[in-house]
Amino acid sequence: MLDEAPPEPTRQNLRELVTINRLLGGHRILLDRLGELVPPDERFTFLDIGAASGDMAAVAGRRFAGMVPINLDRRALHLEQAVTAVCGDAFRLPFADRAVDVTHCSLFLHHFTNDQVVALLKEMHRVARRAAIVQDLERNPLPYYFLPATRWLFGWSELVLHDGPISVEAAFKASELKALARQAGLGEVNVRTHRPAFRLSFLARRS
Repeated sequence: MLDEAPPEPTRQNLRELVTINRLLGGHRILLDRLGELVPPDERFTFLDIGAASGDMAAVAGRRFAGMVPINLDRRALHLEQAVTAVCGDAFRLPFADRAVDVTHCSLFLHHFTNDQVVALLKEMHRVARRAAIVQDLERNPLPYYFLPATRWLFGWSELVLHDGPISVEAAFKASELKALARQAGLGEVNVRTHRPAFRLSFLARRS
């Protein structure tokens, strides 16, 4: 529903996604994976694909002072609060080969078919000079029921309650995400399972 929602429900949902990323591990996972790749004071460019409000890059920029963020989303409304925003197509990224140091996407791949995921990963790999970082949901019954069960506590909107369980249902097992990365030509990737966040991540360095 978020992809086509009117402006005000969209803005509310984006705020809720920031809360989910903060409380359920998305921000921490990105900081940990970036920390494996670059020191905090090194200058590098960071392209967040399907960035929505740009909260991931904003959080990373506070830890990595030399980071130059680029937030890309197909819907301009999502990028109202984002710094250095580009409205574009993730399947045809408007960047040359190896144009940025690090590409990243979070809670994005599960929106697509397996063939589309492979195409997206190939694009991420194409424009990345150093590495691609991916995180997404782990398919598991516990996160499927988490949002409806905690509505009384967080007051989740109808968009979250609709899209959240569907997203978990469309998510990945670790072996599936690893297989898709191999199909995309990313070589050996070490997929990590993050608990209790029920998220998966990998960092694929360029050889």
